Amino acid sequence: MTKKIELLAPGGDVNAIKAAIVAGANAVYCGLDTFNARNRAANLSFDDLTGIVKLAHKYDCEIFLTLNIVILEHEVVGMIKLLNKLVNSGIDGIIVQDLGMFNLVKKHFPSLDIHASTQLTTHNEGQLKFLSKVGASRVNLSRELNLTEIKALTKVAHDEQVLTEVFVHGALCIAFSGQCYSSSVSVGNSGNRGRCSQACRDEYEPTATGNKFPLNLKDNSAYFDLPELVDAGVDSLKIEGRIKGAQYVHTVVDSWRKQINTFVETGKLLDDDSNLYKVFNRNFTNLFLKGDMKKSMFIDNPRDHSFTHANKQSNAISVVQIQEAQQELSQEKNYIGLLVDEKIKYLSIEKQNLQLSFSGKLGGPLIVKAIVTDSAFNNSEDQVFTVQTDTTLVEAGKTSIDRTAIEKRFRSFNNSEYLVEGFDFEGLDAGLNIPFKELTSLKKELAFLLNGSVAVIPAVDIAPLSQHAKIEEKPTMSILIADVKDIYLCNETDADVYFKLPESFKVGRRTYIDIFLENPRLIPWFPAVLIGKDYLEAIKVLEEVRPKCIVSNNTGIAYKAYELGIDWIAGPFLNTTNSYALLTLKEDLNCKGAFISNEINQNQIRNIKRPENFKLLYSIYHPILMMTSRQCFFQQTVGCKKPSIEDGCMLKCEKATSITNVKGVSFAVDKQKGGYPSIYNHEQFLNTDAVNDFSHLFDEFFIDLTDIGAGSKERLDKAQLIHHFENVLNGVSESGVQLHEMVTVSTNAQYKQGL
Repeated sequence: MTKKIELLAPGGDVNAIKAAIVAGANAVYCGLDTFNARNRAANLSFDDLTGIVKLAHKYDCEIFLTLNIVILEHEVVGMIKLLNKLVNSGIDGIIVQDLGMFNLVKKHFPSLDIHASTQLTTHNEGQLKFLSKVGASRVNLSRELNLTEIKALTKVAHDEQVLTEVFVHGALCIAFSGQCYSSSVSVGNSGNRGRCSQACRDEYEPTATGNKFPLNLKDNSAYFDLPELVDAGVDSLKIEGRIKGAQYVHTVVDSWRKQINTFVETGKLLDDDSNLYKVFNRNFTNLFLKGDMKKSMFIDNPRDHSFTHANKQSNAISVVQIQEAQQELSQEKNYIGLLVDEKIKYLSIEKQNLQLSFSGKLGGPLIVKAIVTDSAFNNSEDQVFTVQTDTTLVEAGKTSIDRTAIEKRFRSFNNSEYLVEGFDFEGLDAGLNIPFKELTSLKKELAFLLNGSVAVIPAVDIAPLSQHAKIEEKPTMSILIADVKDIYLCNETDADVYFKLPESFKVGRRTYIDIFLENPRLIPWFPAVLIGKDYLEAIKVLEEVRPKCIVSNNTGIAYKAYELGIDWIAGPFLNTTNSYALLTLKEDLNCKGAFISNEINQNQIRNIKRPENFKLLYSIYHPILMMTSRQCFFQQTVGCKKPSIEDGCMLKCEKATSITNVKGVSFAVDKQKGGYPSIYNHEQFLNTDAVNDFSHLFDEFFIDLTDIGAGSKERLDKAQLIHHFENVLNGVSESGVQLHEMVTVSTNAQYKQGL
């Protein structure tokens, strides 16, 4: 085989990155101490990043920077400043989640290579086409996909000149990445902002099946699936673990490097994965890749499994045997740590020392000599760069170029890459002058040479966006239903009525096509996740119904609507939090409007700028989704007789239960026909404050009248709810009071706390 297989390693701190480099990673992804989705990692300063890039490139290793969170409006200025620095940093790519980043980078920072984060939940071909259109050069595919799906999507990606990444080792989220709000809802720490508190690893009261950690998956390991991944055409094998240390990173990367090299050289695999069990793990599973989602994917313990595995391998039963096995593993862990320390101790990310010497005589040029000493490599020769002016030095009149004037212009070389040791003026005669523009030109020429003979990209100033007027002065209302029995509500209101489509369809059945054809007032509402045949069936709805407008929470469906010339509105699960995200949707996919994320608070909403002829929508009433999973929540809660999830599970299962954590907080576990298993907060989101605060900004306030997530709560009179919400929009304050009396368990905490 000749295709290069990239091994992409995590780097949570400097030592972990060094460990990845010496272990044989082709690339490392890491984050700064801001704008990244692993706040619990140590992360890097900008000076660290510059040093890391220099070090990695000496070892033919690339560095990708994670900027993979949603961006708030007030942070855009700071992000622009950072991007202005990154374009000259030498990094090989940035990993992003926020849709606004695509607009910013494509327009103003085109030299930066954009990678689509796992947080974008990429799982169908339309999403790949969308991401290619907005500027992504590579995409991380959803962890829930199987090898057949990965192979099909990689072919589409390559047709679109996009590379694919697949996670092959490390922690598995039970929820679809980018669609998990459990941490945000329960403790106010959003996974979309890198502050996930891992609520899925929490302890719960024992379920009916006796499990205390019913949401806890084993770790992912595709160590023996390498041939199938190569056959699928995957470009990058990605290891999870930016909160792990150098010892973990080195062990896992080294194991994978040896596996890849052996397969490339011999076509065979190593059959020993024991080293992977010597560092942190929750035991391993590869069943997402195999498309065989069984109960065995779960483990009722979120803590380190390495010592348990050591006991098992040693057949340790007695106390003495267990102590011996654990002592042996502890010694091995210590040895690995010492080995890694020894390997990386000579790797330095120190700045390069820079000495600047200035010389010149009357009638001659001004000459600058720059001597670069790389402190990271003691045996390396100094680099010497010399530049000079085209014009000559003349006798000074009233002013002369003095030391202060020169230092002022050349001080900027004391930066994240260079440490200016000093300025030497001994060779420069006194009483001479030269136009200041010549000094500026000289500095630019030297900057070019010090940047590896690559032109330094000047900083760009981006004008603030304008706030365009609303289409209609008074906001309207819209409702969402998900059952034909609720279609009668069309007679109760003049509001737009959205009809929610499922996440799974029976192939060839026209049920939903007929619903829309028979009820042309209904506006199709597409869910966030549509995989494989379900995506294709959803496309058929678009093609046969040809609605005037849809709402889509999936960019793949949005892309198809754009191709068909169908107007579309971005749903709330596209996590839209800033004005540039709105521009990406409008300018690249002709989007007509967007829901603003319910994760952000009133102050974070306030300064969002509406594009021209663009609707802004906001949900003021809905069940609060915490997570959606391709796995089954019922296997570990109420139990299920099926050994693994079948195609029919999606279409037929309607189970519901609840789980209660050890703090006494309960959550509804819900499965609708045609839907993925989901978990909802016990409270409904109810926010009439937004009507008073933002009637000047929002064109439409939305209420979700589906029964999903209601669990065992009392079913409310939907016609009465509509009546009260319409009155609230018309300024009848008493209706707001009546709503809170009807919806007894409600919250608008996210509107207050935000991101």
